[in-house]
Amino acid sequence: MITERVKELISEIEQVTITSKEQLEAFRLKYISKKGVVTELFEGLKNVPQEDRRTVGQELNTLKNLAQNRFQEFSAILENTLEENSVTAQDLTLPVVPNLQGSLHPLTIVRRRIIEIFERMGFNVSYGPEIEKDWYNFSALNFADNHPAREMQDTFFISKSENDVKEDVLLRTHTSNVQVRLMERQKLPIRSIMPGRVFRNEAISARAHCVFHQVEGLYVDKNVSFKDLKDTLYHFAKEMFGKDSKIRLRPSYFPFTEPSAEIDVTCFICKGVGCNVCKHSGWVEIAGSGMVDPNVLENCGINSEEYTGFAFGMGIERITMLRYGINDLRLFTENDVRFLRQFEGA
Repeated sequence: MITERVKELISEIEQVTITSKEQLEAFRLKYISKKGVVTELFEGLKNVPQEDRRTVGQELNTLKNLAQNRFQEFSAILENTLEENSVTAQDLTLPVVPNLQGSLHPLTIVRRRIIEIFERMGFNVSYGPEIEKDWYNFSALNFADNHPAREMQDTFFISKSENDVKEDVLLRTHTSNVQVRLMERQKLPIRSIMPGRVFRNEAISARAHCVFHQVEGLYVDKNVSFKDLKDTLYHFAKEMFGKDSKIRLRPSYFPFTEPSAEIDVTCFICKGVGCNVCKHSGWVEIAGSGMVDPNVLENCGINSEEYTGFAFGMGIERITMLRYGINDLRLFTENDVRFLRQFEGA
């Protein structure tokens, strides 16, 4: 009885045709579901005489495999058919979709411009590690042992020495570490700029960030004077902000330069008249600078009686904000496409 029923079902399954998901589901329910005819026949196997049970079981397995294989075949055919039907015909009368091009980040644009200006003045470009030892970041640069910058609240320390057993390792707080490495290893004279990423332990706000970018400059040779520093930065200001720009030097203090000065440039928004950007002073600060302290030269193995030098440093974010009138530092790192697209073609 079971053998005859198996033969009927095999013939039936071989002749079945399926053209829709509904028919496929009906096939599954009828033949291979837990309540289908194949399962029902397997349950009746217990009533078959013991000597015929093996032969009948093999026939049932053949039926079961056929039903499952046919189900998989019909599933694949329907899936391919649906994919082909889902492709809509193209309307050749529609306008061409524009090829959207990316744009350089504003910080990249300004960094390249700064490098271009200084390269034309004879400066080369140098790079150094972002993970640095205390010597290159602080000690060689004349920072006192109790200087606030050495505290945990100002600097990201990777490892802190205990009882002077080992040297502190930290994320550099400025690119001046590259200056020290150049003065230690490079043959004089040195004329180089050092762009790069730096880290400060500061709360993120519209005017501050824990990660930002600097470009510093160093010129060491015989008879380098403060006038050389002033002329260099004056030429940079005219190239970056316009030929009518003027600069102002204000006395300041940095551990690694003496004398030191803050550099202001005439506000390019109001042309020195006074506005919100320059706080109605007509000037905006762009850099810190000064003559390299003799102690720094000596720390790097340079005879301070024979050689002099100047150094300067500026924030690339600061220059970019001034150049494009950006009022929130966080925009540079939020990756807002609406903001970045404004610099296409810049």
